[in-house]
Amino acid sequence: MREAGSLLIRGVLAVVLFTSSSASTAPQSPIEQGQLDASPALFAVLAAINAAGYDADLESPANSPIRAMVRREVAAKNPACLPELRTFFAVHRREDATAELSQYVSFALSVSGPPAFEFRYRTNELPPDVVALEGFQTLLRKFYQQAGVEQLWRRSQPAFEEVIARYHRPAMEAQLQVNAYVRSSTSPALGSRFQIYVDLLAAPNHIQTRSYKNDYFVVLTPSAEPQAEDVRHGYLHFVVDPLAVRYSEELEKKRALLDYAQPAPALEPYYKSDFLLLAAECMIKAIESRLAPAAKRPAMVDQAFREGFILTPAFAESLPAYEKQEQSLRFYYPELVKAINLKREDERLATVEFLAERPARKAKVVPAEKPVEPTGARKTLEEAEQLYRDRDLEKARAAYLRVLKESDEKPLHAKAYYGLARIAALQSHRELAEQLFRKTLDSVPDPQEAAWAHVYLGRLADAAGEREQATRHYQAALDVQGGSEAARKAAQQGLGEAFHRKVQQP
Repeated sequence: MREAGSLLIRGVLAVVLFTSSSASTAPQSPIEQGQLDASPALFAVLAAINAAGYDADLESPANSPIRAMVRREVAAKNPACLPELRTFFAVHRREDATAELSQYVSFALSVSGPPAFEFRYRTNELPPDVVALEGFQTLLRKFYQQAGVEQLWRRSQPAFEEVIARYHRPAMEAQLQVNAYVRSSTSPALGSRFQIYVDLLAAPNHIQTRSYKNDYFVVLTPSAEPQAEDVRHGYLHFVVDPLAVRYSEELEKKRALLDYAQPAPALEPYYKSDFLLLAAECMIKAIESRLAPAAKRPAMVDQAFREGFILTPAFAESLPAYEKQEQSLRFYYPELVKAINLKREDERLATVEFLAERPARKAKVVPAEKPVEPTGARKTLEEAEQLYRDRDLEKARAAYLRVLKESDEKPLHAKAYYGLARIAALQSHRELAEQLFRKTLDSVPDPQEAAWAHVYLGRLADAAGEREQATRHYQAALDVQGGSEAARKAAQQGLGEAFHRKVQQP
């Protein structure tokens, strides 16, 4: 197992996130478009360091297959900048794999997309670990062009879509749970942004969180289960951090308590020097305890207290009063701060035994079962899909046709017809593509294939000027239960505007 890295930075610099439990009672509503996504900049940065020597947990079965594919393809291309990139990576090695990954995640979140990778913040606003990577920007631009990263990014999209679809409901429920507790709408404050990125090229079971100015990020790497608790923790920072700043004058009246945090060995130094930062984290930990089952709450509060988050018990004791009244946390927050009794906290802190070190936060790891090697038609189908991804279309077509002969199973036929239909669409054989997508739907397709088949049929109908028929297919795609978020997005776009471009693989 690998501990999760985290570094939250408020304003120009500084701070950490993390952690706890579950259960949503809020009504369902969708998370905002683009709020759960993959990042081309993050993909490019991680592709570069994988090529340069980032081998953390390379043998873990929890790795995404995309990581091995990208490493293999870049090695085959052997870009001219690779020796220089390897030297740079070696010079900037960190003490452990988590810290090593952390600095490059910081860099990726601080730059715009390819191919320019321009910094999104002024030089004096860049976090220190990004400033320390001076020269990486130029190398990344070279690597992006020479290694063909854009093509690798496109080939990786189906895998990203699958992971994003898996995270959609847990991420939505985590945010709804927080919004319900703080009594807030899902609309962000003006100029602020909360963004979740999934990353398939890093070592598995990491959770990276950041805040730069008004931008809050959560980066999730492959894991056996969606890391919903960490999404919730990041979103709590997005909601709670601004309150500490807004009511800083009231908080500063309690600043004398900061002296008690200084001896806590497990508490990171930036909490010991920034009282607002410490207060925000304590409030978040107190809220997380209130969201947990009642039996777990005392232990969670005690754990946070002994780590050095000294205001957690005070906030946890005051939150039940907040829950019984009707104001939102945004307006009730000053009452929670006023309720902190300095004398009582002096007495409580006089006897605390701080933990020597903070337990590492780890994503859950489920032991992987030995994969069953496919045989017969299923093996042929895997070969066909790989050929299709490699754009060896003639061999892929032949393999899909063999699947139809090697098996009578309807779901396998649906996959074969879907593959053949995509090839026909790529080659602009519109009538054949339409026939094959319909045959896909007449078989027993899985939800993703069914949704995309309807999207394709809608696009083909739009291309033929049959807007009414196209609209029916887009709506049918939206009606498919379990279809990917990318298919839903494509269908919604189709309903809003007729599709006129050449049909392409999603």
